[in-house]
Amino acid sequence: MRSEKMAFLGGGNMAEAIISGLLAGGVSMEKHLVAADISEERRALMEEKYGIGATADNAEAVRGAEVVVLAVKPQQVTEVLAALKEVFTAKQLLVSICAGLPTSALEAQVAARVVRVMPNLPALVRRGVSAICGGTRATARDLDLVEELFSAVGAVVRLPEHKINEVTALSGSGPGYVFAFIEALEATGVAMGLAPAVARKMAVETVRGAAELASETGEDPAELRRRVSSKGGTTLAGLAAMEEKGFSAAVVAGMKAARDRAAELAR
Repeated sequence: MRSEKMAFLGGGNMAEAIISGLLAGGVSMEKHLVAADISEERRALMEEKYGIGATADNAEAVRGAEVVVLAVKPQQVTEVLAALKEVFTAKQLLVSICAGLPTSALEAQVAARVVRVMPNLPALVRRGVSAICGGTRATARDLDLVEELFSAVGAVVRLPEHKINEVTALSGSGPGYVFAFIEALEATGVAMGLAPAVARKMAVETVRGAAELASETGEDPAELRRRVSSKGGTTLAGLAAMEEKGFSAAVVAGMKAARDRAAELAR
């Protein structure tokens, strides 16, 4: 059980996922957590659903906090941190989950040590994956602490910061690609005559089952694909048609576009 006081700047979906995971996993207690958000509705949710402190005053949340999680939109970071420049101290750890913003840019704005994290949306159900990297002032203990915190909402990997844009393209944006695939499976199932509710359930459970099989067995996905693709069978016919329409090329193009956009945000 962590006793550090943690403040969240921003109380949106990802902040909520982390808070939920910390509490459910017994990593932290309600009395150690506070969230700052301009939305009265989000503050009420944090207080009523999770029992943590909530405020509209960012400075109030930061003062006395040992760890501050920066969970606002990337476009808001400069304004938010500028208002807190005199509040942050070198004794604090700033954990940023803002896509595209390098640790150097954050270190230039506050005195705190900085660790950058790229989580993804399945953290909402504690099945996320987060990549972490430290800034120039971050210590080994800082990275250990952040890994422990984010392990409460899924898997954690440590990578050098110059690989974070690639992580954004794969795991950060990846759930969106999977949701789009589920959408397409469902829509096509309906077009083929299945009831909408049946098509949705089958699409979601098929993707869930395939992902869990790959995770549980640890086998190469290419080998799993070969095992389900009998010669002259339906799966092979379907995969061949998808590839003819540019399936692999579309995935490559999508990931490169996401990576390039992350690089643009960093600039």
